[in-house]
Amino acid sequence: MKIAILRIGNVDMDLMSEVQNGLRRAFPEVDCVILGDTMPVPQDTYNSRRQQYYSSRILAKMRSYVPQLDVNRILGVTQVNLYVPRLNFVFGEAECPGRRAIISLYRLKPEFYGQSADRKLFVERSVKEAVHEVGHTLGLRHCRNSECIMFFSNSIQDTDNKKLGFCERCYPLVVKSLKVF
Repeated sequence: MKIAILRIGNVDMDLMSEVQNGLRRAFPEVDCVILGDTMPVPQDTYNSRRQQYYSSRILAKMRSYVPQLDVNRILGVTQVNLYVPRLNFVFGEAECPGRRAIISLYRLKPEFYGQSADRKLFVERSVKEAVHEVGHTLGLRHCRNSECIMFFSNSIQDTDNKKLGFCERCYPLVVKSLKVF
C-alpha cells in the first residue's frame, strides 16, 4: 500500500516529514510519500458564520485534485480550523472505508490552549491524528479503548491520552486490511 501526504495550504515541511515517519512506524509495510504539490485551501469551503472550513467539502475537492495518483490513500494536512455539522470542530475526517482523509493542525498546537509552544507534543498529536484518520480509510471504526489510536477524540485531552498505536482488538483489523494490497 502507498500513502501520499498532500499539503493543503501552507504547511511546514519539517512537520510533514515527522508525520510521514509516524505513519511509517504505525504501518511498517506501507510506502509513504509527501507530494511536491500543495493544494490551495478551497475558499468555498469556508463558513464565515462559524469561521471554520467544512472538512467534508475539502475531502470532496481532494478527489478531483489528485484523481489518478498511483497511491492507495491520500492524507491531506492543513492548518485551517475544520468542522462538520453537528460538531463544534474536528481534528480530522476520513472516508471510512475509502481513499481520502484530512487532518487539521489548527487545534493540535499547545498554544491554541494557552500553553507554551511544545514541538514534541505538537508532533505527537499530529502523528496520532494522521494514523487515526488513515485507520478509518482502512475501515476501522472508533474504538472503546481510550488508549487506542482509534478512540474518538472529543477533546485534546482524549488525543493526549491515546497511545501511538492500535489496541489488541484493532491491530489485527489493520493487518487484515493491509493484506489486501
